[in-house]
Amino acid sequence: MKSFTIQEINAMLHGEIVGNTTQNIEGLEEIKKANTSHATFIGSRKYAGLWADSKASLAIINDNIDLEPGENRVLIKVKNADLAMAKLLDVFTLDAPHFSSEIHPSATVDASVKIGNGTKIGAGCYIGKDVVLGENVTLYPNVTILDETTIGNHTTVWSGTVIRERSVIGSYCIFHTNVSIGADGFGYRPSDDGRGLVKIPHIGNVVIGNAVEIGANSCVDRAKFSSTILGDGCKIDNLVQIAHNCVLGRSCIMAGSSGLAGSVTLGDGVIIGGSASIKDHTTIHSGATVGAGSGVMKDVAAGKTVLGYPAVDSREMLKQWVALRKLAR
Repeated sequence: MKSFTIQEINAMLHGEIVGNTTQNIEGLEEIKKANTSHATFIGSRKYAGLWADSKASLAIINDNIDLEPGENRVLIKVKNADLAMAKLLDVFTLDAPHFSSEIHPSATVDASVKIGNGTKIGAGCYIGKDVVLGENVTLYPNVTILDETTIGNHTTVWSGTVIRERSVIGSYCIFHTNVSIGADGFGYRPSDDGRGLVKIPHIGNVVIGNAVEIGANSCVDRAKFSSTILGDGCKIDNLVQIAHNCVLGRSCIMAGSSGLAGSVTLGDGVIIGGSASIKDHTTIHSGATVGAGSGVMKDVAAGKTVLGYPAVDSREMLKQWVALRKLAR
């Protein structure tokens, strides 16, 4: 069990200690569930009132919140409690699942595969022809990597993920359970005789940059031609759909159940809220935000926030909602 004094924790956070306790901290917990061996976090004034009844011995708190520590309890004041929480969560992270051997005997690895030093391949994995795995790649059990795919150093792929042929994956990526990379794009046209649908082949691939994280059960489809591209640092939540030929810039965020139709372009730092949907061939320029549940039907200018269905400038949509409430009265 990990255990730290208040002074050791503050050495990691570089905050200001207010109060005193001899209690060591052995874990982290939300403010209502914490016990005396726990630290908790207060990043907003609306949670400050819960501190009096909390059993936690330590709260990491934003330095603009006025609060007294109480008897035998401590506050550590920091500029940003959320970022401090991220540091401590990393410290208290448990060890990753154990590999008894670097390549499990039940894994199927083609003779042509190139494997970097320190790479681990779990039970039941399938690694196809001419795949290249960089150094310290971790493939958990039952991952499938198909032919001619390249994966960079220190990338982690969790169980059930399928990475289709010719994909290019960067370094320090994380793909969570059951991610699909490189499935066929969704494209059909009515047949000449009008009696059915003709499937449009997709012969491109997927290119994913460095430090990209993709949540469980999310899909990134291959391009019709050329590449579907996710730039460095993109963070994709669970149950997200990224269709064929989309191009995401650097450090884009897509929250759960959101989706991009085909050939959508996102600039750098775009944020897509949960359950938002983006029409095909739309461009959302750098720094723009799409509110949760919105439907984007046309291009969005850089830095703008849009909201609603169809999405418009957030201030305009809020005015519309106020007017509708007045009508209802």
